[in-house]
Amino acid sequence: MNIVKLNTLQRRLLVYVILPMVAIAGLTIRFGLEFAESAVTARLKSDLELVGRAIRLPISDALLKGDLQAVQANLDSVFSIGRVYGASVYNTAGQLVASAGITERDLSNSSIAEEAVKTGIKQDSYRQVAGLNMFSQFLPVIDRGGRIIGLLQINRRASDFEQSLDQLASYAWLSWGIFALIIVVVLILGHYRSVGRYVTQLVDSMRRVADGNLQHRAKQQGPDELKEIATGLNLMLDSLSRAQQELSTRQQHEMQLEKALRKQEKMAAIGSVASGVAHELGAPLTVIDGRAQRLLRQQEDASTRQELGKIRGQVQRLTQLVNQLLDFTRSPQNGLQPVAVSDWVNAAISSVKLELTDDAPKIVLQEALPVAEIAVDATRMELAMVNLLRNALQAATSEVMVSCQLTADKLRISITDDGEGLPADWSFDDLIQPFQSTKAQGQGTGLGLTIVQQIVEAHGGQLRLHDRPEHGCIAEMIIPTRSVKES
Repeated sequence: MNIVKLNTLQRRLLVYVILPMVAIAGLTIRFGLEFAESAVTARLKSDLELVGRAIRLPISDALLKGDLQAVQANLDSVFSIGRVYGASVYNTAGQLVASAGITERDLSNSSIAEEAVKTGIKQDSYRQVAGLNMFSQFLPVIDRGGRIIGLLQINRRASDFEQSLDQLASYAWLSWGIFALIIVVVLILGHYRSVGRYVTQLVDSMRRVADGNLQHRAKQQGPDELKEIATGLNLMLDSLSRAQQELSTRQQHEMQLEKALRKQEKMAAIGSVASGVAHELGAPLTVIDGRAQRLLRQQEDASTRQELGKIRGQVQRLTQLVNQLLDFTRSPQNGLQPVAVSDWVNAAISSVKLELTDDAPKIVLQEALPVAEIAVDATRMELAMVNLLRNALQAATSEVMVSCQLTADKLRISITDDGEGLPADWSFDDLIQPFQSTKAQGQGTGLGLTIVQQIVEAHGGQLRLHDRPEHGCIAEMIIPTRSVKES
């Protein structure tokens, strides 16, 4: 953690908690120092008073006897007790009698000395003695009868008081500084370890979500309250993801419906046109074929008969086109009835074989057809098979292979040719579009795979087209055998 650069929570903790605590501690130290100053001053004054009282009575007796040596000896003795810088004895007029150390020579003009002699009460003050700042204490000298016979002055440097207090203040403020530093470090680190880092993680998670990463989830760590916030955030993100997924699914479904609707509208329009064209062409083609057949019976000339045969061939080709248009426009299925698979598969193969010439590719069944019945529209399924077989025969070089596999839930019919395969630039959707043909001009209508797709979808199945690994194409119809799509 970078302690120098504090985050918002840590700055607020510093301003609203740590600084007030440090300030309170500082005020406490200040008042404590004032109290200590009073206590130290009182103690030092008491010390001087005890010294004065200790020598006052012997000095009183010596003054009464006129023994100045004894007075001087008592004054000299105070230097062995505490830090005393001067001691002197004066008569009641303020004149010096004896002295030791730093003293004043005359107190006759000192009001404080006069007050001490007059009242008999101890007096003290800070004063200049020999150019030095001193604390002086004045004690009346009283004989055994209670009469004031002199004045005792004891001096101590004022700096002794200040030095003691300065040392105490230094220790106090140093302790305060150390305490403040410890408090700051402990609270900042404690806040980071207990709360701060988890709050930072939550903020980071929210920023990642705000940047668009809706898959991110917050870690559920730290105090219970922060865990609840993380849990709530994750639940909100889960709900948002589900809502987006539902919206995406709904949009895809709507797109599929719209695509299917457009396809149906297109197929309906094409079917309407195709139906009209087929009906309009059907009757004239029948008339043309009938008259060509009648002329063919009446002609003996071989050349004329050959030309009439070509006319009938083209008419039959147009008739086949009309039939495909009619197949394209018919209802997807007439009804589902249980029909043997072999019946409509064999019927389709037989129908296509009638169209083959001697040099056409052969139709080969790879295995026996399944002996089973499934519910289908047999006529429509036969038509689908016919269209796939025709496409395969037109693409094959030597043979077309047919296989059927029946399982419990589906029937798979595969028609394989050995031709060139599917065009590389055509997709499945391109191949099943109506009137889209890969054959040469005039060789296909482009409706065969469209009809197959319609029939297979109507049965709830799938049409698949894919190339063989070696060469050729495989067309598969997959028809469900248990649940058939009603149409």
